[in-house]
Amino acid sequence: MPINKLKTFLNEYGVKYVSIQHSPAYTAAEVAESAHIPGLELAKTVMVWINDKMAMAVVPASHRVDFEALAQVAGAVEVQLASEEDFKELFPTCDTGAMPPFGNLYGMRIFVERVLTEDYEIAFTAGSHAEVIRLAYADYERLVEPEIGSFSHAFP
Repeated sequence: MPINKLKTFLNEYGVKYVSIQHSPAYTAAEVAESAHIPGLELAKTVMVWINDKMAMAVVPASHRVDFEALAQVAGAVEVQLASEEDFKELFPTCDTGAMPPFGNLYGMRIFVERVLTEDYEIAFTAGSHAEVIRLAYADYERLVEPEIGSFSHAFP
């Protein structure tokens, strides 16, 4: 989803958002630093296989996914990390690894770490390694209707 398509989608639903341009960054920690967003407030999209179906796990940039806990939240037998090769074709207009957490637009289940729901806003990469979108979490949840649970841990 190119950034313009995402912005059009948000505009169609009357969502107020801020676009933050930053120098190119490739890891969630780099994005958070470059965009001046605390790691707990920047959401990163982790692509996973849940019972052989692609899904998105959305966690704070300062966290890592606990695959056993995600399996419990998803009611799944197996959850595995997807490789870039597994998903890059699904998001041809996005920089690899910079997909926004809008899997609903691709027919994917989306799981959001509960701690992200505690902030007023959510920020995430917007299809590019040089732009972040920040919007009210309530708007994100209304548009995406994610499954919410506790399935991540902060990096030590």
